[in-house]
Amino acid sequence: MRILIVEDDAALARAIIALLRVAGHAVDHVCCGEDALSVLGSEPYSLVILDVGLPDIDGFEVLARIRARGDQAQVLMLTARDGLDDRVRGLDLGADDYLRKPFEVEELEARVRALGRRRGGDAAPEVRIGTMTINRSTGRVEVDGRLVELRRREWSVLEALSARAGQIVSRETLQAEVFGFDDPVGSNALEVNVTRLRSKLAPDGPAIRTVRGVGYMLDRT
Repeated sequence: MRILIVEDDAALARAIIALLRVAGHAVDHVCCGEDALSVLGSEPYSLVILDVGLPDIDGFEVLARIRARGDQAQVLMLTARDGLDDRVRGLDLGADDYLRKPFEVEELEARVRALGRRRGGDAAPEVRIGTMTINRSTGRVEVDGRLVELRRREWSVLEALSARAGQIVSRETLQAEVFGFDDPVGSNALEVNVTRLRSKLAPDGPAIRTVRGVGYMLDRT
């Protein structure tokens, strides 16, 4: 997934970024609400991790504005406040989950995985496509019983394609979901990662087909 972190605590933001990048996600970070609204207006994200206590406008206002303009990105709110009213307010405004500070990073990672499954319309952590099994909780991929070792970007490509198996995914969509705006990306970086992934799934795994001039499609079988 491509994830935006909106958090003004630099140390906490760095810890979350490191955790999620190791898990294979493309992660961007801003430290105030106005920057979040600007970035969300121009870049597609699957998930926003949104702190309530921001230095300019609070997270509730950011959430209300992005929902008002129709942004369907999932939102996980972070807050040091422990009042029930705040949690209810966030959920009523359209938050998908709520996590109170301080928290263990393992819980944050588990909630991100759960939201990813919900986004894909599948509550199960394990998905099977043809001879391939993907465990979204552990990041383990097997093809016909063979363990497939994937790099972080290869995992991101597979995650994006498998969520839409049997459908054409445009190059632009893949590019946006796999790479953050701070990532050094060459002109052929996406093609390189698709080629590596295709090679690792072969010969027994589902094929990744190139739809010339459009994008890619992961076969369902």
